[in-house]
Amino acid sequence: MRYFLHRLVPPSSRMLLVESGSRHITQIVIPHLRAQFGEGMAIDVVTCFAEPPAGAAEIFSVNDYRGRRLSLVRELRGRGYAIAAIICSGEAILKRWKWGLATALPAKFLVINENADYFWLDRGHWPAIRQFVKHRAGLYDAGIVRAVTRVFVFPFTLSYLLLYAAAVHLRRARYRGFR
Repeated sequence: MRYFLHRLVPPSSRMLLVESGSRHITQIVIPHLRAQFGEGMAIDVVTCFAEPPAGAAEIFSVNDYRGRRLSLVRELRGRGYAIAAIICSGEAILKRWKWGLATALPAKFLVINENADYFWLDRGHWPAIRQFVKHRAGLYDAGIVRAVTRVFVFPFTLSYLLLYAAAVHLRRARYRGFR
């Protein structure tokens, strides 16, 4: 991952889109990306679906690279993508591929949510990144109260369950006799 410390968007004629969400998100976001970056921007897609999305220049199916993950990463690195987009929709589609490619590719990343809204993954968009992570972790709004309550209640619940189990086993051992 490059350009995290810079807000500069590198010039590029190709973009890589990691389709790690539902197909309808991809169908919505490709026209938005073309409108933002121009019709000349070629959008290559890494996907696990059988059918290619409309508007994709080149398709990389992870199913073609079973057991050869590093060869796909090497091929994508060799293409020199300056911009890559990742769909983070809260679905467990291509989860390992998504984060593996995010760490392996030297590109500036665009994070796309389930509403097809997107933001750059850089220092300048830190408030949006923080809000996104809080929302995904369930710590947004009243979720933080539930999380803090769970943290404080957990030791007492665990202690109660351990004491109850010890009492039951001790009562059983006393009834049968210690053998």
